[in-house]
Amino acid sequence: MEAALYGPEGFYRSPEGPAGHFRTSVHASPLYAAAVARLLCRVDEALGHPEEVAFVDMGAGRGELTTAVLAALPADVAARVRAYAVERAGRPAGLDPRVMWLPAPPAGVTGLLFANEWLDNVPLDVAEVDADGTARHVLVRDDGTEVLGGPVEGPDAAWLARWWPLDAEPGVRAEIGRPRDEAWAAAVASLERGLAVAVDYAHDREARPPFGTLTGFRAGRETAPVPDGSCDITAHVALDACAGAGAALLTQRAALGALGVSGGRPPLSLASEDPAAYVRALTRAGEAAELTAPGGLGDFRWLLQPVGIPASAALLVDVADHEEE
Repeated sequence: MEAALYGPEGFYRSPEGPAGHFRTSVHASPLYAAAVARLLCRVDEALGHPEEVAFVDMGAGRGELTTAVLAALPADVAARVRAYAVERAGRPAGLDPRVMWLPAPPAGVTGLLFANEWLDNVPLDVAEVDADGTARHVLVRDDGTEVLGGPVEGPDAAWLARWWPLDAEPGVRAEIGRPRDEAWAAAVASLERGLAVAVDYAHDREARPPFGTLTGFRAGRETAPVPDGSCDITAHVALDACAGAGAALLTQRAALGALGVSGGRPPLSLASEDPAAYVRALTRAGEAAELTAPGGLGDFRWLLQPVGIPASAALLVDVADHEEE
């Protein structure tokens, strides 16, 4: 998985980047970047408006979110923002010179670290229960053919026991999320103070999918997760295992609603008063509806992890209060 995604011929090093193969919230609407910009402003306020505030975009693709967030910020905040795009592919041509392009998050910064669909591409191993009820590592060849390997032991077995306990039924599978926990902990540790946010398709311990979620994507279509560099290889994230003390977990629908993104239709009276404004508002409402739709992007989960600021800070309370019952 590591080689297929990030090796010299890996999927994420291709010239077209991830946007050439699938559509994320970042690509769906500028409303998403505007909401992230508002969240950055809340973090800036909670930090007391420091002389420099960081925006760290983990898994930055080709810098689309970083660029859009900078454009959406109020001038007084933008003047103090230090933007970092963290991506293992090379820096794209023509990127805003204000953006620092790094292979790993900068250490000791203060501000907002935002990871949109990054953790689902942190490489991991898969376990499957064999005919004797033993959880074994799933081995895969270059063509995608799978065979069962040795039993899952040590830290991986401990992680499964705590976060994804497997029944003894043959064929039951789990993705061992320990590398994601460690990657997230390292990203959070790079912040001196501020807020770290991870956004991904996720599941909870009480409702893990019995056969896992590992899959591939190529040119906008789901495909077999063949590790040859031709497709994305991804799996949903056990975000509850990643969460540290003081963290909040909520849906994207709730988070974006708290940040001012609403799919409500504009009043019909606006159509007669200002037809052009009505069309613009209708377009925004359609984009907001896509970002917050149940069964779609609205079902993404947001993990909000405060660092050096109280969990009861207004920016967390306001967002969490919008979570659905």
